[in-house]
Order: sequence, then C-alpha cells, then structure tokens
Amino acid sequence: MPKNNSVKWLSALAISASVSLSSVANAEQVSIHDPVMAKEGDTYYLFSTGPGITFYSSDDMENWQHEGRVFAGEPEWAKEVAPEFGGHLWAPDVFHHNDQYYLYYSVSQFGENTSAIGVTVNKTLDQDSSEYEWEDKGIVVQSVPNRDLWNAIDPNIIIDDDGTPWMSFGSFWAGMKLVKMKDNLTEIAQPEEWYTLAKLDRPAFTPDAEAGPAEIEAPFIFKHNDYYYLFVSYGKCCRGADSTYHMAVGRSKEVKGPYLDKDGVDMAKGGGSIVLKGNDEWYGVGHNSIYNFGDTDYLVFHAYEAADNGLQKLKIAPVNWSDGWPEIDESILKEYQSKLIKKD
Repeated sequence: MPKNNSVKWLSALAISASVSLSSVANAEQVSIHDPVMAKEGDTYYLFSTGPGITFYSSDDMENWQHEGRVFAGEPEWAKEVAPEFGGHLWAPDVFHHNDQYYLYYSVSQFGENTSAIGVTVNKTLDQDSSEYEWEDKGIVVQSVPNRDLWNAIDPNIIIDDDGTPWMSFGSFWAGMKLVKMKDNLTEIAQPEEWYTLAKLDRPAFTPDAEAGPAEIEAPFIFKHNDYYYLFVSYGKCCRGADSTYHMAVGRSKEVKGPYLDKDGVDMAKGGGSIVLKGNDEWYGVGHNSIYNFGDTDYLVFHAYEAADNGLQKLKIAPVNWSDGWPEIDESILKEYQSKLIKKD
C-alpha cells in the first residue's frame, strides 16, 4: 500500500475529529478484547471475546453498533472440556470460504491449558437475513493438562497458495502451533501435520499456572506479496499500567515457516520484530488481526487507555509496508477513536 494512502486516511480522520471534537470526546468507544473482522457487502462485522462472543457492525469502521452475541447461551460441550468454564468465549477468528462464514472460538479455564477450539458456521452475518443461523460444529482441537505442552486457544485460519487450509493457534506454554486442516475447515487433516511457529523459552519444571516468561500468544498469519507474515503478541495483557502487551512479526516464503524477523532470527527461537508497543497514554497494545479491504491493509487490535483506568479499546490502523515489513504509525493510538452508537 502506498504510504500516502495512510496519510490521507489519518488526515481525513483528524479533520472529522476536529469538526466534532466534543461529541467524539464524550462518545462511548468500543471496549473490546481480541477483535477480528469480516466484511459482507458494504458492512463490516467485528467479533470479540465475551459472553457468547460479542459482535458489532459498521459501515465505516469508526461508528459501531452492538449486535448482541453469537451464542445465546454457551456451546453444549463447553463444560465437558472445561468444568470451570465461566461463559466467556475467547479470542474468535472469522473466515469466509465456499459461501460460508466460519467463526472459530476458544473455551478455556484461565491460566490453564484445559482448553478447546470450536467452530460455528453461518451463510451470512446479516441478522436480518432469512438465512442467518449459526450451526455449531463442535470441537476442532483440544489441549489437556499433563498431556499437551500447548494451549488450544487463539485460533486463526489461512489457506495457502496451494489451496491447503491451516490453523495457527496457541498461548504461552510451548508457543504457537500450526496444524493442517481438512477442506471442510472443521476437522484436523489426517495424517496429522504439525509445526511450531514461534515460542519463548519456558524454564524447566515451571508450573502451568506460572507459564511466564513464555509470554506469547495470538498468532495471525497474513499473506502479502511473496511472504506469509506471522503476527504475535508478546508480554502481559489486561493488567492496566502493568500491561506489557506488544505486537511482533516475522515472515516466511512458506506458511509452515520458518518465520524470521528483520535480523534473521527464527521466531521459533525467540525472534520477532516489533510492530507496535504501548506508551504512557496507551499501556499495552496487542492481539491483532489484519485484513485487506480495497487497496488498504488494516491492523485491528485492542489497546489499554491510561486515561480510562486501563480499559481496553478498539483500534484500527492502516498498514504501511516498508522494505517488505509492516509499519504502524504510533499516532493512530490517538487519532483513531471508535464510537459506539445505538441501533435505530
């Protein structure tokens, strides 16, 4: 994407903000964790961690309407996998393929790898359509304590240049994993094919409840030109002024990796080039997704606002590509402000 596209987008947003500064300042912003996005027709849809998976719609990526939740209750299998499951479905991913929307989600017990990734499908994201109906397909992959050294949360789907679907996922433990999927996108392919994409060292005999300092999660793979780019979040989320969440990236000619950072360090050996970090006004930034709409790529993530006691807020930033690497202008943390509007 040409750099001037980003400048024009930011300039237009700044002008709009100056025209209605008081209304924007007083407007309620979208408070969201782990945002992912899809576009159907002229409408953008945003999905996030929350009871039943919360979701929103917008026609401009700035003004958002709360549309409710995907699951009225909870998946019927959730308590079987995680007996202490508290109702919040974590870290979704939304993927459109073969005229269907696949919405992946995580069921987990906090601080443990008692987890599973499930998927529900729909023909449309428009609740006013007669075809709108989510059909849960159940568990895709599950992690079990004392059996698995990885955590089945934070899913992301990509189909490679050969038409093969893959799921990346993971949080803490032994890092980010990649597994080959069947063409139906609801099951792991057989025979199974697994790879480790990125990880940080975890000292031997570290209890599961103290999985740091292996603080890495939220993989998202995006193809740009000749490379696959692996985005991850390092550090601690959700801790107000103590949040150290930040985004890093590596790239590879093959979806399987290895993903190398700007210095040539493999992300499976602790590498990763910083994309964006927090500051005194926005403590931590992370758990991103990335999409192409038109001639622009957008990074979608959440950030913790210092002026609002570290509350998580939606951020959407145009991506500049410089020498084959993604760059985000830190000013977007101030410039982009979502607005939560009431439905008619």
